[in-house]
Amino acid sequence: MLNFLPLKGGGQEGVKCARIPLSPGRHPSQQVWIATPPVPELGLPDAPPSEDAGRERRALLAALAAVALWSSVATGFKLGLEVLEPVQLLFAGCLVSTCVFVVRAGMSPGWRTARPSLAAAALFGIANPFVYYLVLFEAYDRLPAQIAQPLNYTWAITLALLAVPVLGQRLARRTLIGIVVSYAGVVVLLSRGRITALPEIDWLGVALALASTIVWAGYWLAQARSRSDPAALMALSFAIALPLIGLACWAGPGLPPLTWRTALFGGWIGLVEMGVTFLVWQRALALTRSAARIGQLIFLSPFASLVLIWAVLGETIHPATIAGLAIIVAGLAVAGRPGAT
Repeated sequence: MLNFLPLKGGGQEGVKCARIPLSPGRHPSQQVWIATPPVPELGLPDAPPSEDAGRERRALLAALAAVALWSSVATGFKLGLEVLEPVQLLFAGCLVSTCVFVVRAGMSPGWRTARPSLAAAALFGIANPFVYYLVLFEAYDRLPAQIAQPLNYTWAITLALLAVPVLGQRLARRTLIGIVVSYAGVVVLLSRGRITALPEIDWLGVALALASTIVWAGYWLAQARSRSDPAALMALSFAIALPLIGLACWAGPGLPPLTWRTALFGGWIGLVEMGVTFLVWQRALALTRSAARIGQLIFLSPFASLVLIWAVLGETIHPATIAGLAIIVAGLAVAGRPGAT
């Protein structure tokens, strides 16, 4: 079964699901689980109340910092796309994130013990970052951020559907209800409150945004079967994808110009969307004794993102956007409850 609840942080009791390593930059509300036999209880040693309170405070601050950073991603996409073409923005972001992953992989023992094959890394690199982010950036280039962001947020629901034929898993009733609720939110989002007529919207952009969820879900399902070290896999796959993205730039609009704006948005995408924020979130989960409580904070991210979209980008937030996003998040929460496993 699939469950979208976050894993309890370091040293928590054993659970009946094993965690597939989260790729940097994805919201932990969309973490993926594959059912496995129960593991023994590990448990952190008891700490003095004052020390425990300090750990929880640091965990909360780290989690809120991660939520704040992830909330800026949609705004960063749109601002970057004002000065760069989608493939140029992808190249700048991938260049930064590749450097981060290579440094991180060099610090991991898995680089020597569980290094992925070049063929596997190439396939993963083509899927992510090349195809996934190129499709996603094209969608953001065509759509208002307030529409593209909630659509992309449904990738976890797409994964639950794809896991049925790919992994042979069945959907629990609560998960199925959550899926129906989330896609009802998509209908509300796209209808803009109109029942009898379709609104004027770039439907190719909508198709691209939904297609990005399929690419990302397929990437996750493939990664679930990989036995390579996650850090090594990300470093090698991004290193292979980077020259391919560079070739796509050369064949199209050209390489991004060497300006401070390119460096700014490349760093924003490469660090915030793809890398460092994930490490901050991991730190929060490692500190807390209640990852389930910390994990609920991630549902603040899409709504905080709407505030930035309104304040920074100047988009007028349609009531249907708020209603649709609330329904989508409610569906994800229903699908992610323990009974949905």
